[in-house]
Formats: sequence, C-alpha cells, structure tokens
Amino acid sequence: MSELTKRTSCPICNKDFPIEDIENHANRCIFLNCPDEDPQKRKRSPSPIFQVSQAKTSLLHKSPRHSSGKFIERTENLLETVSCSSNSEVTFKPNLSFIVPLAKQVQPKSLNEFLGQNQILGKDSVLRDLLEKAEIPNMILWGPPGCGKTSLSGIISEICKSNPKKLRFASLCAASAGVKDVQNIITVSQNEMKFGRKTVLFMDEIHAFNKRQQDTMLLSVEKGEIILVGATTENPSFSINSALLSRCRVIVLDKLDSDTLYEILKQAAIKFNLKVIKKVNSGKLSGQSCLSIENEALKWLADVSDGDARIALNNLQLVIQHNKDGGDVINIDDIKEGMKKSHMLYDRKGEEHYNLISAMHKSIRGSDENAALYWTTRMIVSGEDPRFIARRLVRAASEDIGNADPNALQLAVSTMQGCQLLGMPEADVLLAQCAIYLARAPKSREADTALARAKALITDHKGPQPAVPMHIRNAPTKLMKELGYSKLQKGAEFLFMPPEYKQVDFFK
Repeated sequence: MSELTKRTSCPICNKDFPIEDIENHANRCIFLNCPDEDPQKRKRSPSPIFQVSQAKTSLLHKSPRHSSGKFIERTENLLETVSCSSNSEVTFKPNLSFIVPLAKQVQPKSLNEFLGQNQILGKDSVLRDLLEKAEIPNMILWGPPGCGKTSLSGIISEICKSNPKKLRFASLCAASAGVKDVQNIITVSQNEMKFGRKTVLFMDEIHAFNKRQQDTMLLSVEKGEIILVGATTENPSFSINSALLSRCRVIVLDKLDSDTLYEILKQAAIKFNLKVIKKVNSGKLSGQSCLSIENEALKWLADVSDGDARIALNNLQLVIQHNKDGGDVINIDDIKEGMKKSHMLYDRKGEEHYNLISAMHKSIRGSDENAALYWTTRMIVSGEDPRFIARRLVRAASEDIGNADPNALQLAVSTMQGCQLLGMPEADVLLAQCAIYLARAPKSREADTALARAKALITDHKGPQPAVPMHIRNAPTKLMKELGYSKLQKGAEFLFMPPEYKQVDFFK
C-alpha cells in the first residue's frame, strides 16, 4: 500500500496524519486545543472519555470535510451516547454551569413544569385556566421565600413571549427600583395600548415600596394600562395600599412540603447530569463512573430546607461543586457536615414574628406544655429577642392564669428579669421553664374577661362619664371636706360604683 493511502487529513486543521493516529490527533485538536506535534512522539491511547465504538470512529473518518463548527457539533452528539456506566474514569461534565445559581437555571418555563401549589395552579383551578388562556389578572402573590413566586412570574413572562401581539412583559424589583422606573414603564404601556397590547408589570418585593410609591401604579391599574403582578413575603393587608389591594386578587402560596422539594431537587439533578440512584453500601458504586447521588441524600436536603426551594437548590449546587471531579456516589453522610440545618423562616418585623408568639400564647392557654415548649424553642432557635418572649409570658401569666395561681405571675416577671441579666444563650432555659409552668398551671381568665367588660361599659356610655360619688372622693384640704368630699350624706346609699351602675357585675 502506498504512503498516500496510509495517511488521511484532519478535518480540523487539514494536516495529514497516519490513519492509526488520526483519532488521537482529532481528540486533542478538538477538545484539548493542544498544539500539533509529531504523531510519532506522542503515541498513546486516547482518553477514556473520548473512546467511542469502532462504528462511530469509522463514521468520523469517513465523514466529508466540513467546517470545524459542524464537526464539533457532530462529534459532541456522538460522545453523548458514551455510556455512563463505562469502566473508564470519567470526569463529571455538568449540563448546566456553576456561574448562575442553580435555582435560576432550573426555573420552570411552563405550567406543566411548575411543581407544588396545587391549591392555586392545580387542574381546573381558576388561575391556571386564566394563564392557559393568556388572560393574566391583576394579582399579588403572597408567600414565604422559595415557594414559587418568582418561578410563576417567569412562566407569565413566557406566556407574554408566546403572545407578543397581545402582551408585553416588564419586570422591576421594588428594593432597587424607584417611582421614575415605574413611570417609564407606564409611559411605554400607554403607547402600547394604542395598538391593543397590554403590559404586564411584575413588581418583585412590592412591599419595599411605601404607600405613596404604590400610588403611582394605582391609576394605571384602574385604567387597565398595566396588569400588575406583585410578589411579597409580607402580609398584603399591612404592606400594600388598600386602594391598590382592592384592585388586585391576592394569591396565597404555601410553604412547599418535603415531597415537592424532593421532586424539584430530583429534576434539577437530572438536568445537571447528576445520576439519582438508590442507597448503596459504600461510597463507590461498582462500575459507576458518573457523579451520582442517593435518593435519601436528596430527601435529606429537602427536609432541611424548611420549605424553601431556593435554599434546597443552592444546597444541591454546593454538593455538586464539592464532588464534581470524580465518580463518587454522594450519600447523606457526605453532605450532613457541610449542610447543617441553619435556615429557619423568621422575620422579627414580619407576620411570622407574630404568628409564632401567638402560637406559644395559645398553647399555654390550652394547657399543652409540649406545644408551648415547641413554639418557644422555635423562636429561640430562630434568634428572637428573649425579652420579647418573656414579656408575652408575663402577659399570659396574668391573662390566662391570673388568681388561679398567683405564683405564675411572679415566675414570669422573674423570668423577664433573668433574661435581661443573662441574655442568650443562657436565658433559653428560663424561657422554657416558664412556658412549661404556665402551660401546666390552672387557668382563670376572670381578670381579663372582667377587664374587657369594664372597658366596654365605659366605651359604650352615652354622654359624659358618671361623676365619682362624693363619699369616696379624696379630701386632702379643709375646703374639700366642707364641700362634702369623703363624707356620706344622710339618707344616701353607700356605693362604690356610680349610682347609674350600681347593679353592674363584671364577674357574672
């Protein structure tokens, strides 16, 4: 065979090489960007990741010459068919990047990809039906962080892109935007209205706008110049202008449960080229060369994320980044130390602040010491000010226990003083002791109920309030005594209550 027939040209650099070395060179030329060398000086077996079947190699050699871009694309398609269960050592190559947070990369693009919140987006729900028809209402999305508010806005954005003649999407974040940004969008939307095109304005963190700033959107929402979709973690009743709130539908999104978070993590793992497997006995799986993660590890990540999908996905990304260089199997033990449960939904100025303290107080009132201790501990772990908890315990001691056990009030006051002296973390046991004692103590709401009746009597009285009877008035001077202060008149009835209320009994 002649020398010419023993050589062939590289489709990348167009240089001639012996047939037996062309695959070696092509791999280096395409993927490793190495400078050309004499093939006789670098004879070695190709890297395992580039070992393809003989049929694919033949196809590669027999393919006609074409541009390097097309060749790379075709070769990459061939390499995708290489089995992940090969015995060779394969470096983990994620389908997604580490530059953008994983939570952003795997956001759903359609309603069918959206997981969770079936109460508002389930089959035959009103909101889902409207979105499928591209009829987007004015609404405020209210829910805890990571429950899907931003993901739902991304789906609405895709709906607008699918209906460009009908809808236009604009997005702002109230934490960084100002009134001028809103006015600019409104100006554009007014022009778009002339052509029958509505503008959907997604305002993230809308509670960051004060009431006056929110007023800038009121008239445009009223006229239909913009369709407002707001997102907030705060109670709209307190944070959204009542006039604007009356023109929007409040959509309540719940905290995601662990099963939903697991499905979200599983889908993200698959998109990230991470293989989800069942539990194995050791850190290595026989014949396994791709990075894998156990089902139980994903479930653990879901459980420690407190219903926040963003936290769960960020934790998964950290796990992948830490293990991306090998073919190990990630199990629970591998990630527990690096992923401590530290995320707790709590906001000292938000609704959850009052929800938890209310839960503690009502548990004490209901004599459930387990619940009282649980809610008290939740606030302690979340970083609540111990003095705030102690003040509520003092109130509970008087309001719910009262004279049934006077020692309860003394203990609560002592607890508050102890918290001021010790501070955290030493004061935690004081709060726990007091909460348990109050929950177990006998209950009497007599004082609180009687107080409420007395307040109602005074508030509902028509005309001026009754005068204090003369015989129970203070008489510090001679003149006042001469006027009849602190003296019962002859024939008068001795009363401590005003005569108008002599028959009143607050305790019946």
